[in-house]
Amino acid sequence: MIPCTWPTALFFLIWLCNDVVSKRNHTLKPRVVLPENYVKEMRPPARKGQPVIVEFSIYVVDVNSINVEDMDFRVDMFIRQTWSESRLQLPEDIFEEGDDHVTLPPEFFDNLWHPDPYFLNSKVTEIAELTHKFSSVTLYRNQTVRYSARMHAIIACQMEFQLYPMDIQSCPIYIESFSYSNQKVRFRWSEAGVTINPELKLLQYHIGEPLRLEETNGYMIDKDGNYSRLVVYFRFERQIGHHLIQTFAPSSLVVMLSWFSFWLDLDAIPGRVTLLVTCMLTLVTMFTGLRADIPPVAYVKALDLWMAGCMMFVFAALGEFVVVKVLDKQYQMNKTKAQESMPRIIPVMLRYLWQRLNGEKGSCGTLAAWEGSGVRCRKVDLTSPTSPPAATPAVHPAPGATHTTAHLVGVERRQSILQVAWLDADTGQERVLWREIDKLSRVVFPALFLLFVTMYWPVLLLKTKTSS
Repeated sequence: MIPCTWPTALFFLIWLCNDVVSKRNHTLKPRVVLPENYVKEMRPPARKGQPVIVEFSIYVVDVNSINVEDMDFRVDMFIRQTWSESRLQLPEDIFEEGDDHVTLPPEFFDNLWHPDPYFLNSKVTEIAELTHKFSSVTLYRNQTVRYSARMHAIIACQMEFQLYPMDIQSCPIYIESFSYSNQKVRFRWSEAGVTINPELKLLQYHIGEPLRLEETNGYMIDKDGNYSRLVVYFRFERQIGHHLIQTFAPSSLVVMLSWFSFWLDLDAIPGRVTLLVTCMLTLVTMFTGLRADIPPVAYVKALDLWMAGCMMFVFAALGEFVVVKVLDKQYQMNKTKAQESMPRIIPVMLRYLWQRLNGEKGSCGTLAAWEGSGVRCRKVDLTSPTSPPAATPAVHPAPGATHTTAHLVGVERRQSILQVAWLDADTGQERVLWREIDKLSRVVFPALFLLFVTMYWPVLLLKTKTSS
């Protein structure tokens, strides 16, 4: 038995540590061998004057939080970058049998040269992680490097709302090299390009396809140079179904509800006023709620025109009620005056009839007597062959006189600036102006609203089509 002494124990520990270190170096070193003179800050060698080609592809997993107030949207995606690194030395023992590539943990990515793309119009860009970052590096036998990562970004988008709620937002994502100009590094889309998850569904939008991809060079003033840039345009088409149910249909029904006031008599003043004011307040409340969904832009939107048109029709119905009420008041005043003048008119008419029956040439009496009674008389020339018979003197009823009195004595009505009532020449019945306006409004208002609808929707659809 070997005695255990301190020198022996110390020697044993040193040997064990050296054995572990040697095994660790032996297991990691063959995986990827970088040349001794490898400098990760230098880009891979390329032909003289040729940039390093970096290919991009994006797989969009989800698009959510399309925020019209902040004018941005959040996108979750897998992004892949591929380039050639000729300085790598890849031994055969790192590849599994039948494979032409090997996947390494993301820590290896820090030891390699890699491009430095960034999202030019992003507000936030992060690599997703749970216990570690969701990224990996894949090396191929032909010395190609592919870097993959799961990312989420909040992208700014300059939205336009002239055609809201049938607007189409074209939101680009700009991917640009930060440090290397287009003479050093060039970005381009791979064959896969940008792919969208087929199961992706948005609440109020539809993503138009195909997506438009561009490869451009952008001049950066702060860096004084041209830099390679990739652009993908997302086309968000707002679905109109939500607004048809929540906005257009209710507002149309409110306008139609205001037309019921034309069938109510003027005696129902509280009913007509309450109906019209309620319709107006409903539209104002609805309009205020809709404005909270979009930012307060400085221009007029399509929805503003619709709501303004609906409010104008309800306001016009309220104005029509005021007009007919004023006309009815004038009509009632004239009718009251006529009824008050009837006791003075009757004696004058009887005197006139007595004179005609006695064969007198007749006189209307004094002019003051007729005018004071509210009746205007004109004498008849019996000697003129063109004059009407003496039995039918040209006397017409004063304003507000009854139909029977008019037929008996032919009293002429005073003509005012606005004739609020008259006799129908065909039926002989009295027609009142405010009633005629109400009857006409029952036809004119629906016809004008129908014209407004038939003009609004075709123009809006045409503008939406041309903008897309």
